[in-house]
Amino acid sequence: MKKNVLLLFVATSLLFACSSDDDSPDTDSNPENAIIGAWDATELQVDNDTASDDAKNGRDALNFLTAKDCFIISFVFNTDGSAVAENSVNYLEIGVNSEGTGLDIPCPDQKDTDNSVYTIDGNQLSIVDAQGMTITTTVSIEGDTMTVDASDLDIPNFNAAGAKLVFKKR
Repeated sequence: MKKNVLLLFVATSLLFACSSDDDSPDTDSNPENAIIGAWDATELQVDNDTASDDAKNGRDALNFLTAKDCFIISFVFNTDGSAVAENSVNYLEIGVNSEGTGLDIPCPDQKDTDNSVYTIDGNQLSIVDAQGMTITTTVSIEGDTMTVDASDLDIPNFNAAGAKLVFKKR
């Protein structure tokens, strides 16, 4: 009988001792938590049949720079509802590569930084910038990939109708 009571006590102690102490947010099922972190734009998805040449050029420039680990559009979403956007699009320069055989796009040294606040409700992300302007867009987050409806963004050559801007989490 003493053995059974002692065994029950040990088993109960182990059961409670093995509970998870992980206080990290549940990012898989909660978009409010899934968005927390730093995100870099890595791809612009456009319809080749309907997209403007500017949108296609934006897509190609983003692909070229991403392959060089140069990220020209980034967001950091913090747990307190603040966000920081970094954008180097206005500083892109297209030149001839060193061999003189094609075009080159160097990674810009300059960037515009905007501090803002955000809210996310389901798949609707609203960002209010320092001037009080609100941008609301549709987002989808799956693991470390966030897809944003680029047509709602105010980024030249990256806001084509139906375009999707794909971000990867750092």
